[in-house]
Amino acid sequence: MKDNTSPYPPRVKLVTEKWGILQSLRAAQRNLIEIIPEIALHQPIVTGKMGKPWHMVMDPDAIRQILRDRLDDYPKSDVTKNILRPAIGDSLFVAEGAHWRWQRRAAAPVFSHRNVANLAPIMSAAAERSCARIDAHVGRAADMYAEMVTSTFEVISDVTFSGDEGFDRAAIHKAIDGYIDSTAKVSLFDVLGLPTWIPRPGRMMSSGGMKTMKSMADGVISNRKAKPDGEVPDLLDLLMAGEDPETKRSMNTSELRDNLLTFIVAGHETTALTLAWALYLCAFDESVQDRARDEAQSVLQGRTATEGDLKDLPYIRQIIDETLRLYPPAAFLSRTAQVQDELCGRPIAPGDTVMLPVYALHRSRLLWDDPDAFDPERFAKDKKIDRFAYLPFGDGPRICIGMSFAVQEAVIILATILSRFKFTRVKGKDPYPVLILTLRPEGGVWLNVERAD
Repeated sequence: MKDNTSPYPPRVKLVTEKWGILQSLRAAQRNLIEIIPEIALHQPIVTGKMGKPWHMVMDPDAIRQILRDRLDDYPKSDVTKNILRPAIGDSLFVAEGAHWRWQRRAAAPVFSHRNVANLAPIMSAAAERSCARIDAHVGRAADMYAEMVTSTFEVISDVTFSGDEGFDRAAIHKAIDGYIDSTAKVSLFDVLGLPTWIPRPGRMMSSGGMKTMKSMADGVISNRKAKPDGEVPDLLDLLMAGEDPETKRSMNTSELRDNLLTFIVAGHETTALTLAWALYLCAFDESVQDRARDEAQSVLQGRTATEGDLKDLPYIRQIIDETLRLYPPAAFLSRTAQVQDELCGRPIAPGDTVMLPVYALHRSRLLWDDPDAFDPERFAKDKKIDRFAYLPFGDGPRICIGMSFAVQEAVIILATILSRFKFTRVKGKDPYPVLILTLRPEGGVWLNVERAD
């Protein structure tokens, strides 16, 4: 359902008619965004039934209630857990209640400002290598999504497994991609609300790759425990040293592994998508690209961006923020109500599925001016945005723990690349947003590459 008639960047044409279960399932397996009704752009809540009752919520006050004020009453849905648990166990992303709280407290210091800043040289080095690869494509088109995946996986593997030369990073990368491609699709069993203990056939297909990946991660953790500490602790070192200040509990090997894999899966795919979409949007609006390049060149003077440059690159950061509004990697969140409640005047029953279609929230006609337009000025310092109208990293106590890491990495890489290269669209190859587990550009992000003046 592509929308090729508009002057706006690529967007998904949402549903304008009532669908049955099978039609909805086919759409969800193809592109989860396509099950969002178009009316969701104009209303605070939409209710329906597909196997069991569901509610899509686009109202910031109601979202605040779900994500912050009544967190325990709205845990992540069984569908979400069923998709993710085979890969990342009961890690931070999946765990609930007390089990989530102690892990969050133990892991929070890992992503302190100081620790994230200390990891910036790895991001700068990856940006430099990325520029060298992009330079080889000057004068022709290149898939910048593939390039950004390479760059961000270099970052996450270097900040996670520094010094572990025997670790097969390519195998981990392949296993993650295979898992997302073959198992992260919604099953009819999910739609019908069948118990999670009933196996979903598609998700059984990649269990071998997952087992191999977990076994390799376990091996790295065991080897690391026997090694002396390095000069600058990496993500694994910091996790291993982490302790819940309340219970004094530390993570065992399986908990370390599941959280490590969570950071790897979430830490490279989402940032790669943000960067790829940002580069496309800069090619879509060359005036934005020119302004960003002027800023980056003025600050960097030919060198690679560092953590110390972030404060001097506000427009690059605005581009990242606006990209995350138009193409949020986690474009669809799902919760299951545990108690009787009311949202936007609508009764919510225990067991109802409560969905936060972030893609629709970020394009709501009630919350944004000209919401389909690419306009980084929305995020200028003097502009005020309701924090629960903008959820690229979620919000509340479960806001993405790696948010500052992701933003720092994205700004460093984007500024460095835009200071050296100019990108233009390839006719007939605009990317189309498709949501399976993350919001990916179908067919990649193909852009013409030239060296910047």
